[in-house]
Amino acid sequence: MNVNIQTVHFDADIKLVSYIEKKVEKLSRYYGKIISSEVSLRLDNSDTKENKLFEIRLAIPGNDLLASTQCQTFEEAVLNAVEIIKGQIKRKKTKIIGTRNYIVPQKL
Repeated sequence: MNVNIQTVHFDADIKLVSYIEKKVEKLSRYYGKIISSEVSLRLDNSDTKENKLFEIRLAIPGNDLLASTQCQTFEEAVLNAVEIIKGQIKRKKTKIIGTRNYIVPQKL
């Protein structure tokens, strides 16, 4: 899976980049048809401590999956967004499995 990381208004540390890549690549365990992922890191201009924005978009067949979180640290935001995406993947898989098991009633 291809992981594209964009940072806005700052340069990300190599440790942070490798941490993000590791966590995002683990998503392929849950859904093997992930084509690529786009990650965006931003610093918000707010007075609160929760000024780190993390957005992720997974390109999969059909509709893309999106998640966005805002936390005190990027590591915490990554974990929260990955958990959100895992839930979306599980819902998508159950929806796919449900449509496969649907039997069209035939007229007698």
